[in-house]
Amino acid sequence: MRKILIVDDQQGIRLLLKEVFEREGYETLIAGSGKEALELTEETCPDMVLMDMKMPGMDGIELLKRLKKRRHDCKVIMMTAYGEMGVIEESMNWGVVRYFTKPFDVFELRDAVRELIGD
Repeated sequence: MRKILIVDDQQGIRLLLKEVFEREGYETLIAGSGKEALELTEETCPDMVLMDMKMPGMDGIELLKRLKKRRHDCKVIMMTAYGEMGVIEESMNWGVVRYFTKPFDVFELRDAVRELIGD
């Protein structure tokens, strides 16, 4: 079973995405912060990480850098409310495979995950 980690400080988004991906047959883990996400990925990187850019404490870029230093093969989709090209460009340079601007279509996100890691 493919494993997805959802990292977002907004509980509503975490729960919505968890429900969508569990319905699709994925095992899902959720984290409300970068610190929590790092703890969950100490042993292994999930097949896909869906990560918010703007979170209190450790932002998405910092979390992305730490994940990639530990496990360079970790696939990450960045979710951001920002249209800032600089931030998006920096995340792509660190290996983000795709990004979605909030508000996004949940089914487009699901299809992107399916395309990138299969079922």
